[in-house]
Amino acid sequence: MSLRELARVVQTSEVTVRRDVRALEAEGLLDRRHGGAVLPGGFTRESGFPQKSHLATAEKTAIADLAAGLVEEGEAIVVGAGTTTQELARRLARVPGLTVVTNSLLVAQALAHANRVEVVMTGGTLRGSNYALVGSGAEQSLQGLRVSKAFLSGSGLTAERGLSTSNMLSASVDRALVQAASEVVVLADHTKLGTDTMFQTVPTDVITRLVTDDPPAHDDRAATELQALADQGVQIAVAGATGGQGGDQVPARHQRRDVPLPGPRRGTANGLRSAAVLGAEGAGGAERAERARVADLRRR
Repeated sequence: MSLRELARVVQTSEVTVRRDVRALEAEGLLDRRHGGAVLPGGFTRESGFPQKSHLATAEKTAIADLAAGLVEEGEAIVVGAGTTTQELARRLARVPGLTVVTNSLLVAQALAHANRVEVVMTGGTLRGSNYALVGSGAEQSLQGLRVSKAFLSGSGLTAERGLSTSNMLSASVDRALVQAASEVVVLADHTKLGTDTMFQTVPTDVITRLVTDDPPAHDDRAATELQALADQGVQIAVAGATGGQGGDQVPARHQRRDVPLPGPRRGTANGLRSAAVLGAEGAGGAERAERARVADLRRR
């Protein structure tokens, strides 16, 4: 919608509309275009760091807390660029003997004063919108690297295409990070579930685990996508966070729900099961487990 049309609809000046549009973009509620504004998202445009840093902050904090528990003392890992991975890096500063390879200046900054953590930066060209090193220099510096886990974020996640991003250079570096790792852990809050963007970074069958937050009860799209990801063999770890999207408070308590999927990763049909179902199965009651499963699905 053009600024002129917006000014006509709300009966104010274009100067006022331009100021309001700038403020709404900072909150992630719309994207500015030359002479107008559009709904956020889409396949081609990626929000910058200032916009992303104000979105789903409580959820990102809970996800980072949960993901940090997956890292063990003395491990070597790679951590990609993003506001959620930046939150993770702040918690990794307490893990002794850790080696972190990253192309993110924000991740490196979060670990700069961690005496017991070694930080290895890739080469590359600085991409100012997300403070990440990209390009052939970054990709070449990752050749021959082998680590235990890769922690990545992105712009969208679907069961059909996996993790995706809106920028080609960022996608290429993320793929190089994935190739260096034995396991791939995706950090994505519920707002990214069911969103598909232009460049695929990690196919679904390569994702080992997803760490996310519990979608709101009315968010059917996110809940459906979680179930579809679990059906394809992705292990789901869900962190419960208090506070709404964009909240500033750190959650007081987190709830964790893991879905380990034994056996072959592809072709499994375990689904996303609740603690009630898992408890019934552990007691050996097949009928009780089935009833609990059906009741759980009805509640969802």
